[in-house]
Amino acid sequence: MNKKWLYWFEELDSGQNELVGKKCANLGELTRLGMRVPPGFSISVDGYERFMEETGAGEEIRRYVRENQDNLKAVNNLIKASGIIRNIVESKEMPSEMRDELFQYYEELKQRAGVEQITVAVRSSGAVSMPGQMETYLNVRRKEAVVQKVIQVWGSAFTTRAIAFRLEKAMPMEKAPIGVAVLKMVEAKAAGIGVAVLKMVEAKAAGVVLTVMPNSGDTSKVVVEGNWGLGESVVSGEINPDQFIVDKESGCMECTVNQKTKMIVYHDSGTITSDVPADIQSKACVNTEELNEIVRIAKEVESYFQCPQDMEWVLDCTQCCPDNLYWVQARPAKFAKVKENESEYLAELMTRMFKC
Repeated sequence: MNKKWLYWFEELDSGQNELVGKKCANLGELTRLGMRVPPGFSISVDGYERFMEETGAGEEIRRYVRENQDNLKAVNNLIKASGIIRNIVESKEMPSEMRDELFQYYEELKQRAGVEQITVAVRSSGAVSMPGQMETYLNVRRKEAVVQKVIQVWGSAFTTRAIAFRLEKAMPMEKAPIGVAVLKMVEAKAAGIGVAVLKMVEAKAAGVVLTVMPNSGDTSKVVVEGNWGLGESVVSGEINPDQFIVDKESGCMECTVNQKTKMIVYHDSGTITSDVPADIQSKACVNTEELNEIVRIAKEVESYFQCPQDMEWVLDCTQCCPDNLYWVQARPAKFAKVKENESEYLAELMTRMFKC
């Protein structure tokens, strides 16, 4: 009998990073805490390894690396190897038994979401920090497309940087501790732009919140950034988002509302970058009630995990605050070390100068 490789979020917690990857494990923990996390399930690292073994992709990758070991030191050859290895993975069909199990979870996900047709996000969930950016696919429709995108997420574990890292560390090339999250897409509020296929009628947002100032390490502040539409435009740094800096104790706030000319919205079975209507380009993408709720929950999660958090939020266009706020990511925040005093800063600066 094959090992269990599919898990509902509520079956997981933050201690299962090695089983399903950090993103899925944290989504499981947030679900257990009673937070609004979109319904979904995780494909474990065991699912990836089973696919690689049963399809023969793992053996093909090992053989390719053995035959080309001496040529993989050059950057151009690494780029070529990345394309070849990804093609090995992505050209394979999912074994029928795995596919049927995945279909069963997909059908149950529709029941849990209370819909006849569902749109999902298929997101990578690395068990360890891996060089290179693994893929995320949004607005995925139909169960056959979900299978395809899962395989493409697995293939994206073989970027040029990831391959070079494995070679440097003498790691097996076919190994990739990667899980996959499949979760219902939130109808992120976005502006109607007069294109029928987008079906967007209200103007709301998505973005990130950090419970620490990343550049200074100041843990007395919460930073919220957001844009109209889906949050990928904020995460990727493609636009200059609205920014709100809130003092954790007093609630005092600094607001920077930028002109936001582009946003990411649903389109067919994917997403596109679209123009933001002129009348809301310079309007704040969240109101005071929504902002306060984002900050309140982020502080609670920070307190629970006992470390500053980096979280992704989405506002659903079909509900009212606070029920419209959903969370799709939570992880420890990366931030600069706080300098105890100016002397410490100057000493560090002098050290850097002498090293140059």
